[in-house]
Parts: sequence; structure tokens; C-alpha cells
Amino acid sequence: MADQTESLLDRAQVKKAVQALQAFLKTKATEDLLSLNDTQQLTLLFTLWKIPKKAQTIRIPLPHGQRADTEEVCLFTRDEPNMTSDQTQRFYKRLLEEKGVKNISEIIPYKVLKTEYKPYEAKRRLLGNFDMFLSDDRVRRLLPSQLGKHFYERKKEPLSVDLQSKHLARDLQRVIQGTSLKISNKGCCCMARVALSGMAADDVTENIEAAVKTVVEKMQMKGPVIKLIHLKSQTSVALPIYTSEVNNLTVLETLKNKKPGDKKMKKTKNKKKVNAVKKDKVELKIKDGEEEIPQLVPIETPSKKPKLEKPSKQTQLQKTPKPAGAKKATKAQSKLAKKTGKTGAKVKRKAPKAK
Repeated sequence: MADQTESLLDRAQVKKAVQALQAFLKTKATEDLLSLNDTQQLTLLFTLWKIPKKAQTIRIPLPHGQRADTEEVCLFTRDEPNMTSDQTQRFYKRLLEEKGVKNISEIIPYKVLKTEYKPYEAKRRLLGNFDMFLSDDRVRRLLPSQLGKHFYERKKEPLSVDLQSKHLARDLQRVIQGTSLKISNKGCCCMARVALSGMAADDVTENIEAAVKTVVEKMQMKGPVIKLIHLKSQTSVALPIYTSEVNNLTVLETLKNKKPGDKKMKKTKNKKKVNAVKKDKVELKIKDGEEEIPQLVPIETPSKKPKLEKPSKQTQLQKTPKPAGAKKATKAQSKLAKKTGKTGAKVKRKAPKAK
């Protein structure tokens, strides 16, 4: 991953883009009769190859701070047990002074936020009075319902900080002077503020390289991720500083083909093949002369038994076969009838003569 980040950007090309952007902003400031000290924020625009499946927020520490010491920073803390709101404010002010933190301008406990800043106007006034908001990670999940949607629409939502850390000053400095990149699962573009237009060109280039390196390392996606990177200010066009190769399309296509659902598809295909073979065997058996086993269907038993019709006498005589002895008797009777000339007449036997 380190080799990929080092070869991702060309330092000379990035520096040229920074110098060109700074020169453009200076000329525009002189044309608009503005002071040269009016600095603008420089942002990186990342265009991804595909839309992420999950939203993600990446914290980016920068080697050169992009915030001035005059900016107002507010810290939301939890309510300490067995302490009032004033006592918790004094407790955390003393803690920050001991750790050497001087960037925090005001501390607001959660109870004060819940009671004093409940009206809509108070929340809007709080949003406009401070440039940045931090929160204790122990009350971070409780703040969205109390602050409202305006903090998140203006991209001033509080960043969580561990106030129990041993290196509290270093962690707070990284969060205040650093930046963050919010990756949404609804689009393929995201932005991060990396520097100010009044900074030196070398410092801006170092911040850009550090930001791109952390984004590539912490991105939760497989394969080539970043398609394009542009550098822009609030009033300028976007200057391209990185363009991905077209060969990455083939890599993405192979990754799409190797999805976890492919195994299930293969199993279903194999099952279909086995079922087709079984059907072919059954059809061959039927062709050879074997009867197909009929399916058993339940038959309803009638309540009354149907009456059986009695067969007629003619049908009985036709159906009942005559025995062989009867046939011989009928032949002998027919011969005797021819001799006597009477059908059905009885023949009298002659008595033997006496000697």
C-alpha cells in the first residue's frame, strides 16, 4: 500500500498546480480590489471509480496546520458526577491548562447545552459564534438530537475527542489542525479541506500528499479506488493533479466477476444440471416401455354407496361358458332328433328279446 501511495502523485506536478492556483487567486484579488491577506480554503476533490457500499469518515492529520490561532473552538463535555455545571467547566479548563492546550475558547457541559441552548435562535447563535466544535466521545451520540440539522448542513458537526487520553494536547492539535473526508454511499465524489491559499507552496504540497496517503490507506474498498483528484478553491476551477490509468477498468471488471454470490450461483447451476440429467433418464425409461409411476391423489369417499345394476339373463347366458360335457350331450340329442323326426322327443329303448 505504501508503494501505491508514493507512486500515486507526482510532486512536481502538484507543486505546479498549487503555484498556478495561488497566482490566479492573487490576480483575481487585485482585480476585485480585495486585500491580499484575504485567504481562501484549498480543497481536494476525489472522484472514485465506484459508489461505496458503506458511508465512511476518514480523519486526516496534516503536517502543517490550516487553521489560524484566532479561530474560535467550542468543546462539549459530559456532566461530571457530584458537580454542578460551573464546577465541570472549571474542572475541564484546569485540565486543559495542565495539558498545555490553548486552542479551546469555550467549554459547554451537556446539561447547559440541553437547557440554555434549547430554543432555535440560541442554536443558530451558537453555530455562528464558533468556527469549529469538538465533543467528548462519551456524549457524542447524544448531541445530534440536541444540536439539530443546521450544524450538519453547515458541516460544523462536532468531532469526537478522547479527553481521558494521556497525550491530550497532541490529539487535540491533530484534530483541530487536521481535516476529515466524508465518503458517502450515495455518490462517487467527496471533498476535503487541506490548506489555505496564503500558505507556502511547499507546505500545501506536503499537506496534499499526506491527505492522499491517508485516504488510500484507510479507504474500505478493494482494488483501484481513486479515479481522479482535483485541487480547487472556493472561486476557482478544479485543476487535475492525478488521473488513474484506463487499465484499472479491467481490474474492476475481474473483481466484479469474483463476487461472493458466485459460489451460490455455481451451486444452483450444478443442481439444475443434476435435475436435467434425472429428467432425461426418466424420459428414456418411459420410451423403453416402463410405465411412469402415477402421483397419488386423495379421492373423496361418497356417503352413500351407489347401487349396482343387475346383469340381464341374456348377458349372463352369453357370458357363462358351457362345459365340454354339455356340448357332447347337445350333439347326441341332435342326432337322435334327426332319426325320430321330432325335436326334443324322448327315445324309448327296446327291451331285449327273451331267448
